[in-house]
Amino acid sequence: MPTAAPEATSSKIEEVRTRLQDSAGYFAPRPLATAVFLALHLRRPLLLEGEPGVGKTEVAKALALLTGGRLIRLQCYEGLDVSSAVYEWDYSRQLLQVRLAEAAADGAVDEDALHRRLFGPEFLLRRPLLEAVDPAARTPGEPPPVLLIDELDRADEEMEAFLLELLSDFQVTVPEIGTVAAEEPPRVVITSNRTRDLHDALRRRCLYQWLPFPDFDRELAIVRSKVPEAEENLARQAVAFVQQLRAGELYKRPGVAETLDWLRALVALDARLLDEALVEATLGALLKYQDDIEGLGTDGVGAALDASRARAASEG
Repeated sequence: MPTAAPEATSSKIEEVRTRLQDSAGYFAPRPLATAVFLALHLRRPLLLEGEPGVGKTEVAKALALLTGGRLIRLQCYEGLDVSSAVYEWDYSRQLLQVRLAEAAADGAVDEDALHRRLFGPEFLLRRPLLEAVDPAARTPGEPPPVLLIDELDRADEEMEAFLLELLSDFQVTVPEIGTVAAEEPPRVVITSNRTRDLHDALRRRCLYQWLPFPDFDRELAIVRSKVPEAEENLARQAVAFVQQLRAGELYKRPGVAETLDWLRALVALDARLLDEALVEATLGALLKYQDDIEGLGTDGVGAALDASRARAASEG
């Protein structure tokens, strides 16, 4: 059997992986790079799940930098409705226009003409979902935008159901204007922290990828890229310490963002190596719940520090 095709595909995936790293500083593991490649090639939405802090949102930001498309972000929350996610009318400008029309016509207003004008594109406020599919929102030659639907699990199921039409046909219906359809579909990234299960119908429309916490080597590469001013030994010890904490029982395990915040705090304190006093004084940059800090305690810090020193010395 010929091997050229599989080798060519592997080369394309590695190219995506390299471009994510070079253009956006995103260190994608091979499975994620494959999912991104397929999402681009097949023009399918990419559904990313994983614990908070593993880098799901950063994938969309990196994809926008890679493709050159604008990043359009819909931050989901409980109670998110159509007016916030899709479109609404600029009521203050509409009211001003009505008053101006009445003043100009001395009360004899052509109501039909005024209605058509008031509910035309001039007074339409595009929210993220409409902006992502409306051709009028793009300049000629502009690449398709990257639509980030962030933390969809926080939104109500009604909003999730609304997304089914968008992900099927990439179009939105505005009753006063008609159907607005994308000439070229946006790149779509959906993230979820799994606070609730997403519907199967939505999952079927997406490519799926679970993002775990990074291993030692990948997290160290991220740290070196984002906090280059940190000394090598400090960076290795900090990453090893965070990895050690994640293996324990915590209410909220620290993500990569917390690792970076903590290391920046250590650098600001002119730290060169970790010690118990320094770790205890800066835990608030790493752990965000008092129960986790108290549960770790002095003994826990010492044990984790000993284990992290050994791991930092042995890894790589």
